Amino acid sequence: MNRRSSRRSGIGRARSLVSADWRVVKRFLVGRPLETLRLGSERLSKATGLAVLSSDALSSSAYATEQMLLVLMLAGASGAAFSLEVGGFILLLLGIVVVSYRQTVHAYPGGGGAYFVAKENLGTNFGLVAAAALLVDYVLTVTVSVAAGVDAITSAFPPLTPHRVGLGVAAILVVALGNLRGVRESGALFSVPTYFFILMFGAMLAVNVVHPLGYWRGSAAVAENAAEPVTLWLLLKAFASGCSALTGVEAVSNGVPAFRAPESKNAATVMVWMGLILGAFFAGSTYVAYHHAVLPVGDQTVISQLGHGAFGNGPLYFALQVSTTCILILAANTSFADFPRLASILGGDAYMPRQLANRGDRLVFSNGILVLAIVAGVLLWLFGGHTSALIHLYAIGVFVSFTLSQAGMVLRFIRRREAAWRRHAAVSAVGATATAIVVVIELTTKFADGAWITAVLIALLVFAFYVTHAHYTFYARQLSSKAWRPVWPRKHVVVVPVAGVSKSTAGALAYALLLSGNVRAVAVATDPARVQRMQDEWDLWDSGVPLEVLISPYRAIVGPLLQYIGKVQEEEQPDWLTVVLPEVVPARWWHSFLHNQTVLAIKAALLFRKHTVVTSVPYHLKR
Repeated sequence: MNRRSSRRSGIGRARSLVSADWRVVKRFLVGRPLETLRLGSERLSKATGLAVLSSDALSSSAYATEQMLLVLMLAGASGAAFSLEVGGFILLLLGIVVVSYRQTVHAYPGGGGAYFVAKENLGTNFGLVAAAALLVDYVLTVTVSVAAGVDAITSAFPPLTPHRVGLGVAAILVVALGNLRGVRESGALFSVPTYFFILMFGAMLAVNVVHPLGYWRGSAAVAENAAEPVTLWLLLKAFASGCSALTGVEAVSNGVPAFRAPESKNAATVMVWMGLILGAFFAGSTYVAYHHAVLPVGDQTVISQLGHGAFGNGPLYFALQVSTTCILILAANTSFADFPRLASILGGDAYMPRQLANRGDRLVFSNGILVLAIVAGVLLWLFGGHTSALIHLYAIGVFVSFTLSQAGMVLRFIRRREAAWRRHAAVSAVGATATAIVVVIELTTKFADGAWITAVLIALLVFAFYVTHAHYTFYARQLSSKAWRPVWPRKHVVVVPVAGVSKSTAGALAYALLLSGNVRAVAVATDPARVQRMQDEWDLWDSGVPLEVLISPYRAIVGPLLQYIGKVQEEEQPDWLTVVLPEVVPARWWHSFLHNQTVLAIKAALLFRKHTVVTSVPYHLKR
């Protein structure tokens, strides 16, 4: 007896050791679980909030000017000459959006995301469109920012260019892992690279403006026999591409609850900081590129060329490139902060899977983080990690959400008529109008280049929302107990599939007899020669339960068993039929691969059969 107990305890220790090893790895990567009571302490200060929620917006200054110039250079030097004018309109739009969203932050201290604002003021349909647009934009933010970050590092180290996809996927995994560790830890982890980028980018612009070092050697000449003339259409396309500078501006209003109290005031302050830094960086890089006639050439990004102009090939240039790579990759952090939060709200409203509404060990929405990492990684791989291929899909979703959010704010101010409501409504109306115009420009100028993909994805997501919601509504209606009265079963039949006389069979029969007096044992014989021997062994055992042997000429087991169960249900008409399965549990996990898995196949086949209960009686083997 003692030897048997020691063996069982040894098996238990082995299994506990396997699970313990996994827990050790998980704790090392993610950290120890946090109590729900600590949720309030996992908040962001203004400094960490700028790093976590503004990295997307700030990072766009590293590629927005380049994307605008890529379009203007199609018209040669005469096209590039309009960069200041086009950049000026983008800066004006940035100011409008920042002012508009500051109003949203104060109006919705619990979180003024486009989904919530549009749903409350415009209706559910518009709210779901805004949510779909944001989710698509968050995925594209991860892919575009990571691809651009890899471009920055390959500009400094060209031999790494063939490995851009692998580098991008690795970067996504690092950011995802950082977010799985929790809001506060990810904020502390990612604050240093964000402020390092602000320092290096600001220094690069200052040196280029003052220009004391004189590293400029002249810029590449632009072909005058350009393929396109300077037209309004070309300028609109350049404006649409440059509007990628505004992506991520909405993140602060979506993440108001993540700030420490007073949430709205802190979020509004961060919104202003972000707008001023982003505006200065975009304006500065556009001016310097115009002044020195810098255009994207070869593997050198515009920011890389501006860095060479300011710092030459010295350590500061490489520091700038490293900081640019870090901020571009960390721009994905904004999406990893907001995508899971929005998905959790949609999950709570039954428009996305419920699992996305649950917080993980570290008080973050772990399932949403994992979903975003997987989808973004696949998208990056599909497009080969090329920023230019992804950029055409980008920014449309965020401007759709801008428009719906600000249109909802207009209606909110008009309905409530609070203090200074006319001024506030006018500001939001200007924001909604401006961003609506941008949506039209984005769709018309980028439609053939891939913008249609974004539009289709948004439509498919909205459709998926309605299908999911219909499922949960139907599910809840089916489970509702308001009009249901319990009825105890009057007739119960138990079927025990067996393979012959054994200890596992004895245990299953003993349990079956506890459930009902109507127990049937059935065996499926794949070898006709064994039928009589099986019957004789059973009769000799004399268990008190008769055995029915089914002959399977085609050596199938599950099919004949299902037919037998159906026959019993048809003959007996029981309220419930229970299938009790004798299940042998090996002493070691790898022993399972040495035995067939018939029990699992039977369980899977019976899962969707009505009024049928399947249960296993395990028999644990010893070492």
